[in-house]
Amino acid sequence: MTEHAVSIDVREIMKCLPHRYPFLLVDRVTEMVPDTRIKALKNVTINEPFFCGHFEQYPVMPGVLIIEALAQAAGILAIKSQGERGENELYFFVGIDKARFKRQVVPGDQLIFEVEQITVKRGIGKYTARALVDGQVACEAEIMCAKREV
Repeated sequence: MTEHAVSIDVREIMKCLPHRYPFLLVDRVTEMVPDTRIKALKNVTINEPFFCGHFEQYPVMPGVLIIEALAQAAGILAIKSQGERGENELYFFVGIDKARFKRQVVPGDQLIFEVEQITVKRGIGKYTARALVDGQVACEAEIMCAKREV
């Protein structure tokens, strides 16, 4: 792994994460320093299936999906920090603290995810995470992910 792995595309992301449409919420990794931080993005479009019901007349991306996207970015960082995901390994989102929503996310926005590793102990990683739109914080939280054999 290079010091800064730039532009990991969706095919490589799909090798890390078991998520698939419509639940794969990270489109690209633009920067990463293993065991330290990751920067990734999601292009939010009106074609997202959740906009049909959230809300028909005023489409807003659900906050829980922004948190899930941050957890997916943290999972990519965790997996890439160890090299690759083992055949029988999955990383699960196991905790959230200090979650705050500061801005609505709507169709046409590009979410930028910035995740920094705080610590990893006994297969559980703790991360600070922020989702930004146009440089403004949309969401921030501390996220925990755990590696499990399946």
